[in-house]
Amino acid sequence: MPASVTVTETQQAPVVQIVNDLPLDTQIENLIRGTDKINITRAKNTKVSFETGADKTGLELLPESTRKRLEADGIDVSKGYPEVPDRSKIPIFVDQAHAIRDSDVPFVDRGKNADPEKKALFGAATEVINLTKNVGTEIVGLQLEDLTDQQKDELALLIAERVVVFFRDQKLSPTAQHKLGDYLGNIEVHAQVPQVPGLPGTSVIWVDYQTKKGMELNFANSNLSNWDSTRYLNVGNQGWHTDLVHERQPAGYTHLHLDAIPSVGSDTIWASGYGAYDKLSDELKKFLDGKETVYVSAHQYLDRDDPFGGPKRIERVHPLVRTHPATGWKFLYVNRGMTKRIVGLSPVESDIILNYLFDVYEKNADLQVRFKWTNTKQGYGTSAIWDNRVSQHRNVWDHEGAEPRHGTRVTSLAEKPFFDPESKSQRESLGLYLHKWD
Repeated sequence: MPASVTVTETQQAPVVQIVNDLPLDTQIENLIRGTDKINITRAKNTKVSFETGADKTGLELLPESTRKRLEADGIDVSKGYPEVPDRSKIPIFVDQAHAIRDSDVPFVDRGKNADPEKKALFGAATEVINLTKNVGTEIVGLQLEDLTDQQKDELALLIAERVVVFFRDQKLSPTAQHKLGDYLGNIEVHAQVPQVPGLPGTSVIWVDYQTKKGMELNFANSNLSNWDSTRYLNVGNQGWHTDLVHERQPAGYTHLHLDAIPSVGSDTIWASGYGAYDKLSDELKKFLDGKETVYVSAHQYLDRDDPFGGPKRIERVHPLVRTHPATGWKFLYVNRGMTKRIVGLSPVESDIILNYLFDVYEKNADLQVRFKWTNTKQGYGTSAIWDNRVSQHRNVWDHEGAEPRHGTRVTSLAEKPFFDPESKSQRESLGLYLHKWD
């Protein structure tokens, strides 16, 4: 309970007697956790506050296709949907959030020792379609639930090479999705994000639910963060970003399965970090290789030592150019929303260089793929599995909520970022032409 005081009036001045002398940070934490109206469950810009536990109001807008998928998996939604993490366990202070995953966890990339020809995966598919020359592949004729371990390893390598791989017409349960994520890495269990009941780490991607709860997303503001993410905070998922860059071991393979899909619109775009690196001149590559960058969390917290100083983000230092453990290729590891500064440069120098690198990712269409989620079979869902290390992505909210869109996401955390000075870029490794500037 917060500290209480007793005030005794005297002829000179009131005397204040401390009855319960708790530290200030403890009082603040007790106040926040005990006050439902204070938002500790989402980033500041969403202005959404969820109540702990299964949410009955979510059932009012739950798409029928989603309900059928959940019930077929034996998931009980009778008490409500989605399930919001326990308020008592959501971090209040930066140090609490930082400590959630602050030690090294073993990780070996499943694609590292996979068959480079991917004979088991490709041989079982009816069709393999490269959606663009450099990014994005669709696999036809396979069910993700039925893949063998060998096929999963080859899929991991394919994702690492092609950035993102798609599977339409999937009968995929949330439990099976979670199991695949566990195979690919260490599943991230998010402290704030609503999840599928009974499946921690299976996050609910449902903008319709957030807007119902008060998130102010509209046609006018949905893309503002792509101009200036410091002035116009990201609302929803429309700003270019890479997930969980602030983690000690950031996101590796991420799997989003949509079970409710608008008939038109709501596409997602991915961009390649391999290609972004290869767009740079040799001289700029030499300058950036070995540099470190400060990355920040999307969510904000209080500083225990300065609780009235405004919200703060978790900060972590990683290489600006990373090497992928499975492909061995270099890639550019930045994104506009969560890359703060380059270590060792002045703020002006850092801003100028980073803004150029953001533009390289965002403005080169030959490094990108735009995917339309629709299925060919009614009652089925579509999956996208991408490598968060080597990519950025963003949603296109052009359907404006006119039709339901719902999905579940499982993210597998990967290795502690590293840079191998002996590694090569993608085009260099594949023997493709690299321009030499005069």
